[in-house]
Amino acid sequence: CARGGYRSAGTLKDKLDGNELDLSLCDLSEVPVRELAALPKATILDLSCNNLVSLPSDFCSLMHLVKLDLSKNRLQQLPLDFGRLVNLQHLDLLNNRLVTLPVSFAHSVEITSFLLKQPLPELSPPACRSFLQNLKWLDLKDNPLDPVLAKVAGDCLDEKQCKQAAVRVLQHMRAIQSEQDRERQRKLQAEREMEKKREAEQRAKEAQQRELRKREKAEEKERRRREYDAQRAAKQEMEKQTKKETVQTRKPPSNSRPPQPPRRKHSWSRSVLRVLLFVLLCILCTLAVCKLTELQHQPLCISVNTLYEDVVAALQNHKTLQNML
Repeated sequence: CARGGYRSAGTLKDKLDGNELDLSLCDLSEVPVRELAALPKATILDLSCNNLVSLPSDFCSLMHLVKLDLSKNRLQQLPLDFGRLVNLQHLDLLNNRLVTLPVSFAHSVEITSFLLKQPLPELSPPACRSFLQNLKWLDLKDNPLDPVLAKVAGDCLDEKQCKQAAVRVLQHMRAIQSEQDRERQRKLQAEREMEKKREAEQRAKEAQQRELRKREKAEEKERRRREYDAQRAAKQEMEKQTKKETVQTRKPPSNSRPPQPPRRKHSWSRSVLRVLLFVLLCILCTLAVCKLTELQHQPLCISVNTLYEDVVAALQNHKTLQNML
């Protein structure tokens, strides 16, 4: 491959030798899928000794490939739908960075997506029902594979070992996929049972809430009925009392007498004596004020003093009073 790579499908067509297309040592960092798809005659594709880190998902649309060499790149993983390459018979993955392989190596993507309830619309129906059923040769040497997968693959030092590796890896991936399918089925069944349980609990909760609302409604109705009965009884009692009082007012009983105020026993002599003493006290106070204070020169006090002196003079002329005094 000339340094500078390819430019178009026409450039790749010039590199096509029969049904073999050699793009090795082209310093590629990505695969020209669109240009390769335009060359369906290129059933043998050599992409070895490049700088490929990953393959695009549409790479698996190159279903015309029969032999694919991806050795000596830096691939860390393969596309999940790698099994769409149904015609692939020879696969070289020597000296990459693969740890595991996609399950689609040995199982239908359509079945897997059905179990997951996650259909893959980007895959055509024929491809979805396929896997690497025609793979006859596989080389996985010099990859940091999972220990179990590395043991299953074994060496690929001759034609026989590489063919055995292809058979063993397909069987291993099929077993992994079957276990994954069973696990998904168990999880799906568990999720369905959990969903049924949640639905049953929700129905029971709703029924309980309905029963609670019904009971509360009945209690509220009973409370309102009791309040109504109590109000009605109180109203009837009030009407009865009013009617009774009205009848008693209109027709008083013959043997009853109107109430009389309580009699008070008065001591008239005591009352008169109190009045006289009060008057005498007032007179004495007035005389004391008019005699002993500065008010004695006022007209009122002068009159009082004059009256006092006249009374005293009259009393002194009365012999009986003199004897009493």
